Amino acid sequence: MSDEHRADDPEPVAATVRDYYEALRRGEPLYPYFEESPATAKVGIGETLLGYGATAEALREQTRVTRDWTVESHRLRAGRRGETGWFSDLVGMAWTHEDDPLSFDTRWTGALVDRGEEWVFVELHVSVAHDPETGAPAGFGTNLDGTDTDDSGTDADDSGAGSP
Repeated sequence: MSDEHRADDPEPVAATVRDYYEALRRGEPLYPYFEESPATAKVGIGETLLGYGATAEALREQTRVTRDWTVESHRLRAGRRGETGWFSDLVGMAWTHEDDPLSFDTRWTGALVDRGEEWVFVELHVSVAHDPETGAPAGFGTNLDGTDTDDSGTDADDSGAGSP
């Protein structure tokens, strides 16, 4: 394999995303997956965190008050050019926040950078699609107009497995 081809191999990016999902399931610390930079950004279902400090603090609190995570990856895609990577995924999530069970069909996107021994997030965005007319969650697998989502493109892992 040529050096040029390896520089564009998306598997290290996809592997980092899958590792993050597994850490979430296990209740392990998530802040080490983020770049220690004031430019780091994490947008969640109900929050916008700017800077590593705010991100790390919020993730520590999330780990403290949540449990019983289910994270099911349905359409992980990853790309890479040199030391920069990106991904998108459709993820079914469920967890318990204190005593309240929650679940969402979510859309994930993010950007990562290679730091030699590891890839870290510089940006992570998790959102829930809502029907603009009803405000109800739209779920995934369909566009807001009811048509199927485009399944074109290359999967980072084309094994067909539903979860990472």
